[in-house]
Amino acid sequence: MKFTENAVNVMAARTCKGIGKAWITKNLSTPKTESEIVKLLNSSSKFISQLTVDEFNDKKNLIKRLLAKSDGMIDGIVALGDDDFPPHKGVVKDSEKPIFIFYRGNLSLLMEESKSIAVIGLLNPDHEIEAVERKLVARMVENGAIIVSGLALGCDTIAHRQTLDSKGHTVAILPGPLNDVLPAQNRGLAEEIVRNDGLLISEYLTSAKSKMELIGRYQERDRLQALYSNSIVLTASYAKNDIGNDSGSRLAMGYARDYAIPRVVIYDEEKDSNDPKFDLNRQIIGEDTSVYVVSRHNIPSAVCNILLLKPKIIKKQPVQQSMI
Repeated sequence: MKFTENAVNVMAARTCKGIGKAWITKNLSTPKTESEIVKLLNSSSKFISQLTVDEFNDKKNLIKRLLAKSDGMIDGIVALGDDDFPPHKGVVKDSEKPIFIFYRGNLSLLMEESKSIAVIGLLNPDHEIEAVERKLVARMVENGAIIVSGLALGCDTIAHRQTLDSKGHTVAILPGPLNDVLPAQNRGLAEEIVRNDGLLISEYLTSAKSKMELIGRYQERDRLQALYSNSIVLTASYAKNDIGNDSGSRLAMGYARDYAIPRVVIYDEEKDSNDPKFDLNRQIIGEDTSVYVVSRHNIPSAVCNILLLKPKIIKKQPVQQSMI
C-alpha cells in the first residue's frame, strides 16, 4: 500500500476532536512535521485539550494498523499536501473540500487535464432510458471522456458498464471503504473496473457504524461526483417526494450547481413531459437556463459541446489598501 507520512499526518489530525475539513485545508495544505501539527492543533481555538507529540504519534500508529488490515484491498492513500493528490473542480468552501482519499486502480484518471464527466440518474431506469444513456456514454468515451459515477444500481451501473463495453476508463466513487464495496451486488463490477485500468475511490477506511452515518456518507459521495468532474449529466430522475426516490441524483445536481460545475440533462419535451421519471430533469431546466439539454436526437452534436464544458473559476478580487 502506497502512502506518505503526510497522508497519515492529515488523517491523524482529522481524528482530533473539533478538527474538520476546513481546519485541515487552512493549516495542512503543505506537509508539516508532527511537532508543527501538534503546535497548530494546540493553538487552535477549536482544539480544547492540549496534545503531545507522543499522543499524536499514537493516533498515527493506530491508523497504520488499520491500514495494514486493508492491505491488498487498497492501493494507496493520498492527502492534501501530497504531490499526486487529485485537484477538485469548481468553487468550494473549505469545509466541503476533500482532504484525503483511499484509492484502488489508476489514480491518474483524476488529474486536472482529464476529461472527466459524471453520469448519474435513476435506480430503476426503463429500457428506453438505458438505451439513451448507453448511446450518450459510448459517444463520450469514443471522444476521450472519463466517466465518473457512484457504482449505485440503475443508471450508475449502466454508465460504468457502457464505459467498459466501449473500452474506456471509468471512476467509481464509493460511500464506504474499499474493502466493503456498496452495493454488494456491484462488487464484481468494481473488480472489473480496476482490471480495466479504472479507479475506485473513497473517503472512508472503515464501515459506517449506523444507518444515519451511512446516509451521510452517501451524501458525501454525491458531492465528490461533482467535485471530480468537468460536468455532470443527469440521465433521468424523480423530483423530491415522500418516498425519497433517487435523492442521490438531486443531491449531486445540487452540489454541482453550488460548485459552479456545468450541468447537463437528458430531456425531450414531447416525449418526456408527462413522465415522472424525468421530473427532476424538467425541474432543473425550469430553474436554470444555463443547463445544457440533450435530446435523444442530438446526441452526436451534443457530445462535442459537453466535452467543452468546464467548471467556472471565480478569481478572488485583490484587497485594496486604504491610503492613509
